[in-house]
Amino acid sequence: MKACLALLCLAMIGVMGLLAWSAIQHQDILTANRLLWPDPWYRVLLVDAYCGFLWFWLWVAWRESSILRGAVWFVLIMGLGNLATAGYLLLQLRRWQAEQGVTGLLLGRRGG
Repeated sequence: MKACLALLCLAMIGVMGLLAWSAIQHQDILTANRLLWPDPWYRVLLVDAYCGFLWFWLWVAWRESSILRGAVWFVLIMGLGNLATAGYLLLQLRRWQAEQGVTGLLLGRRGG
């Protein structure tokens, strides 16, 4: 299970990285945002994505024993989105022992 989750995270990082690189080759993010902003579905999807990032960060903040580490992860998640979420999960998978079960992965607190 650990290997499967790690492969999924790596695949997400690869796909999102390639898509971001490709998009940047065609248009900078500020120009794209200016052109897309009038579309109400763009705004809905943007708010939906950032609400999801916030929920994920709340889980990260609960797990982290340091306010500074939580703040750094907030900036990374809000700035890089699912690239950062996959990176965080990879770090947690590296520390996770199978005998802890899925509960240990999801609910375990570092330093707590």
